[in-house]
Amino acid sequence: MHATPNASGLIVSVQAPEGSPLRAPDVIAAMAEASLRKGASGVRLESPEHIGAVRRRCPEALIIGLWKRTFADSPVYITPGWHEISAVWAAGADVIALDATERHRPEGQELADLISRAKSELGAPLMADIDSLANGRRAAELGCDWVGTTLFGYTEATADLKPPAWELIPQLRSALPAAVGLICEGGIASAEQARRAIDLGADAVVVGTAITGIDLQVAAYNRALG
Repeated sequence: MHATPNASGLIVSVQAPEGSPLRAPDVIAAMAEASLRKGASGVRLESPEHIGAVRRRCPEALIIGLWKRTFADSPVYITPGWHEISAVWAAGADVIALDATERHRPEGQELADLISRAKSELGAPLMADIDSLANGRRAAELGCDWVGTTLFGYTEATADLKPPAWELIPQLRSALPAAVGLICEGGIASAEQARRAIDLGADAVVVGTAITGIDLQVAAYNRALG
């Protein structure tokens, strides 16, 4: 099932680090269902396995799917190539999230070619994970349906910047076509910050660690307590 994507409200990123007991598909699915029951408009999930588990448990859910894979010849790891794009779609995602920065992709794959192929062969809505105004504009021009600030502060070009992308959000809203959904993702740590992102022009806000990141949250508390 592929739901009609609508970028609005709160999207909960339900992910867990490698080695965490929370990475079990049934646990991911339970956290996703709990989020959706409390009003999340959708969930953002990593890996075909987790996408499939949530799709089976929550058949009506709006799922933004991605697959993190690392390659020696590229810094791009969020749904970097065609294999990952097609696997995420086949697993049941409604929107495919992919790195849409200008960085070199594995095996020399080109972003424009991947977007074109995803549109023509799959008919898949795409969320561009970007780090800058220029890359957001380019992603929209290439055909991405949503643009998210996911990689702001996480690329070589933005390493000196810290999310949330407060200044970038209104710049993107002014530059993007009205039909392109603008997603604030990265660094949102409170309901008040989520509200601020919407007030600045975002259509939806993705929150992960502050809601589902038990491993990281507990570690942070322990560091603070010494």
